[in-house]
Amino acid sequence: MNIFRLIADLLHLLSFWFLIQKIHKSKNCIGISLKTQELYLIVFCLRYMDLFMYYVSLYNTLMKVAFIFSTIYIIYIMRFQRPFSLSYEPLIDDFPHLLYLVPGALVATILVHTQLTPFEFVWSYSIWLESVAIIPQLKMLTKLKEVENITGNYVACLGIYRILYIVNWVYRYIVEGTFCWTQTLGGIVQTAVFADFLYYYVLSLKTGKSISLPI
Repeated sequence: MNIFRLIADLLHLLSFWFLIQKIHKSKNCIGISLKTQELYLIVFCLRYMDLFMYYVSLYNTLMKVAFIFSTIYIIYIMRFQRPFSLSYEPLIDDFPHLLYLVPGALVATILVHTQLTPFEFVWSYSIWLESVAIIPQLKMLTKLKEVENITGNYVACLGIYRILYIVNWVYRYIVEGTFCWTQTLGGIVQTAVFADFLYYYVLSLKTGKSISLPI
């Protein structure tokens, strides 16, 4: 493991902390997309099926378990735990993810994948689905006049985490000679999806104002 991947993983964990902190501190889940969380749960469950197949390291196992169960917890409190669940806004969280993102990721997987073995195909699908999973969240935020700082921190952590993973892949290519088109292209797509938000996030940090996204 290199420093880029380590920092990226820690940022990913920090994103969960920001989101859970936002929900508990404000006693609501206003501005949070349940659809994005459900897509991420699909991503993690598909990608980390190898938890039941072989052991890599304690770090690897703990990270995978943390990602899965943090997402399950967020979905649970948004759907079922009061008072948080009462504030969820399904009319605003209305991006048709099942119509566009789930099948769209499948098409991308058919075009670009590692191997055609069932496990590798499913892993490739998780990469492509993750690259677009944040779209319902971003679309939801554009409907709000201002984005809460802690929500902005959550999304920014996810965006920077993916950028650092691309740096990690470049580093591994230079040092180890390993390269994966699926990871690289999926990472580029995901970074492009985050780019607009990250621009306004940095702008808000410079001006000291809340994040305001164009519709």
